[in-house]
Amino acid sequence: MWTGDDLQRLVGRELSEYRLIVVSNRQPYAFRMENGNLVGEMPPGGLTAAIDPLMRACGGTWIAQSNGDSDHLAMDADGRIAVPLDSPAYRLRLMDLTEAENDGYYYGFSNQGLWPLCHVAYTEPIFDTQDYEAYKSVNRKFANLVVDEIGDGPAIVLIQDYHLALLPRYIRQVCEDVIIGQFWHIPWPNTDILRICPWQEEILDGMLGHDLLGFHLSSDCDKFLDAVARNLNAQVDSQFGLVDYQDEMTLVRPFPISIDFDSLDAEARTAEVESEMARLSQEFGLDTGRILGLGIDRQDYTKGIPHRLRAVERFLEKWPEYQGKLVFLQAGATSRTNINSYMQLTIDIESIVNRINERFGDGDWQPIAYWPTSFPSATFSALRRLASFCAESSLHDGMNLVAKEYVASRVDEDGVLILSAFAGAAQELSSSIIINPYASEQFADAIHQALTMSDDERRLRMRHMRSIVQQNNIYNWAGRIMMNLMQASTPDHARLPAAQAI
Repeated sequence: MWTGDDLQRLVGRELSEYRLIVVSNRQPYAFRMENGNLVGEMPPGGLTAAIDPLMRACGGTWIAQSNGDSDHLAMDADGRIAVPLDSPAYRLRLMDLTEAENDGYYYGFSNQGLWPLCHVAYTEPIFDTQDYEAYKSVNRKFANLVVDEIGDGPAIVLIQDYHLALLPRYIRQVCEDVIIGQFWHIPWPNTDILRICPWQEEILDGMLGHDLLGFHLSSDCDKFLDAVARNLNAQVDSQFGLVDYQDEMTLVRPFPISIDFDSLDAEARTAEVESEMARLSQEFGLDTGRILGLGIDRQDYTKGIPHRLRAVERFLEKWPEYQGKLVFLQAGATSRTNINSYMQLTIDIESIVNRINERFGDGDWQPIAYWPTSFPSATFSALRRLASFCAESSLHDGMNLVAKEYVASRVDEDGVLILSAFAGAAQELSSSIIINPYASEQFADAIHQALTMSDDERRLRMRHMRSIVQQNNIYNWAGRIMMNLMQASTPDHARLPAAQAI
């Protein structure tokens, strides 16, 4: 099992001469004033939670867009901030975007174009030329900042996610010798779907500016390699996951992302979480025999939240003895609320919640508790510990770290995870109850199975999943990426066999 110290030793031993630069759209800490003090908070989302431990272990610079209310108060003259504020481990360098830039680059091409293109959730992508021009412009703006940060010395640039698909090519045009890797946090579409994008060839060309390109799953790698083979004049070795394009080599590899298991496990055992458990247990009436079910998601149409709520409704229809007994909490902040499909999702969720509560609610019991906001980590940890089951019903998901967080928080080795077959995490967490979120009847049966499962079976399943997540933790993920990046620094002709062996 990898630890932060192991990762730090690897980087110190093999990559000490390189400057590490991580680039993402979202900043790992947003800053605000609280009672006259500057506070840095980590925003919700799997990307920041996954990469922050890597940066704490390795140091370096993280470049991102500024969107915190008081970011400017934390910055030095060059836009840099030492983070975390209470125990600095690396530097954060922030970049401002205009409202027009953000509308086109982020809300436009990234999240109304690429996001629905890459997720099989039946939301039509919107491809607008002005949005794409903004996307290119912002990617160039990021490239200028990265090049400035690289300076004269050797560097490794690790780019995160779909917002920055063109960035590696722009960096490569200026810095030929820098080592560039990218991890794509969402699924990759099949080639026929990719054809919907008018600029697919330019996107692929940009992504082949990397030395190393990582996806969650082998199937995503295969689809990317197929897209390259069918769209570009490139040599593709599918066996070794290698692309030779314009005399440049790109290694394509699966790296299933994970979490800091030990950190979440330790937090779940704290007095603060125990206190929150007592408070929440009373709030939900768990001390009177009620049962808590849990769904935690950022509100996104890919997460299958309406499907989950309809499954709870069907469960209460089929097993009326749980009426007055089961409370299902759907928690998680709204997001991208100025995009129509996201606004409509919030309306739909609220409508379903109200309908179910009006249909089944009785006295002080409401079957659905709906908390559309974010909470302190101790509250989420307490909820994960209290919930008899956690349902993650993604219609399509690169990984789904919430499922792994639920497992890591179950220090009592109890609880049942219900997990969509269409989430990448289902390939690792096979001891969960795997469901098709579109099949309400099957989903309702899974809830019943979770609530009637024997103590021995629950613990056996949870122990197995905890072992997997603990072993394949975030440091294991980061270590594998770093070892492949080390291999990427060797001459092209020598890279193929060793890279495959890693």
